Amino acid sequence: MNAANKPIVCLALRPPADVLARIERECEARLVADPSDRAALLAALDAAEGLLCSALLPIDAEALAAAPRLRVIANFGVGFDNVDLAEATARGVAVCNTPDVLSDAVADLTMALILALSRRLVDNALFVREGRWGGAGPGVPLGVDLRDKAIGVVGLGRIGRAVAKRARAFGMRVLYHDVFRQPPEGAAFCSYRDLDTLLRESDFVTLHVNLTLGTRHLIGARELSLMKPSAYLVNTARGPIVDQAALCDALQRGAIAGAALDVLEREPPAGDDPILSAPNVLILPHVGSATRETRAAMMDLAVRNLLAVVRGEPPLACVNPEALDRRSWEGEGDHA
Repeated sequence: MNAANKPIVCLALRPPADVLARIERECEARLVADPSDRAALLAALDAAEGLLCSALLPIDAEALAAAPRLRVIANFGVGFDNVDLAEATARGVAVCNTPDVLSDAVADLTMALILALSRRLVDNALFVREGRWGGAGPGVPLGVDLRDKAIGVVGLGRIGRAVAKRARAFGMRVLYHDVFRQPPEGAAFCSYRDLDTLLRESDFVTLHVNLTLGTRHLIGARELSLMKPSAYLVNTARGPIVDQAALCDALQRGAIAGAALDVLEREPPAGDDPILSAPNVLILPHVGSATRETRAAMMDLAVRNLLAVVRGEPPLACVNPEALDRRSWEGEGDHA
C-alpha cells in the first residue's frame, strides 16, 4: 500500500509512540496539536475518514459538516454525549466508545469516594496537618459505618453493577433505579426502587447513567430535597446529570451531609465556581479511568474501533450501529 493511498485519520489526542506507529502502518495520521483550536480541528477534519478523540471533545453539526469523508469517531472514553449523535447517524458516521474496559476502575474510585465520605478521610488528614492531633480542642472527626447502610445505585449498567458488587462486600444494602425492574443476571441481591423512593431511603446515592436529554439535571433541587440530611451524593458519571447550583445550595444549607464529585458541569471549573467553596464536598479532576492499565486498555479499544471502520469492518463498540447501514461502507477500507 502506498502512503498516498492510505486513509487519512485525524488524531485529536496524542497516542503513545507504539500506538501511533500501529495507526500509521495502516493510515496517514494527522495530529491536531491543540484540539481546543477549533479552526485547526475543522481544517484537519476536511479529508479525514476517521477521528480519534477524547470523549470530552465537542463534535457538533458544524464539525461533522467540515468532515464530508468521515466514517468513524473513535471516542477515548465510555461517554459519547460529546457527539451530535443524530447528525452523525444521519451522515453515516459510526460513533464508537470504550465500554467494559473502564468499569472496574470507575467502580473502584466510586467505592474509594464512598469510603472517603463515610470515614471523613479528608477532614482527618487536615486534622493532622493543622496540628490538632493531641491538642486541647475537639477530638478527631467521626465517620459512619458502611455495614447495613443503604446505597442507591442510579443506573445499573456495567459500572453500576460493579459498584453494587463492591458495596455488597462491605455489607451495604443495595437499591437501584433503572428502566428495568428485574435486576439483571448476577445482581439478584439488588432491590428496585423508583427514583424518589431510592433517594428517600438511601444513605449514599451514586450516579451511573449516560448523559442524555432525559438525564440532564436528573438530580436537581427537588430530588436533593428528598434525600436524608445524613445522606451523601456521589457522581462519577457526567457533571450535568446534577444541577450543580442546586447541589451547592443543598450543601450550604446542610440539606445533605456531603458529596463527592469526579465530574462537574464545567470542566475544569472557573476559579470562582461556587462548588469549589461549598462545604463537605470532595472534588476530583475526572479521574475515574485514570489508571495505567485502564487507560492503556481504553486506547487499545479506541484504536481498534478506528482501524476497523476505515478497513471496512464492523467496530467492536459502536453506539449507533444504524449509522453503518446508512453508508455503503463494507470494503471501503481497501485503499490499496
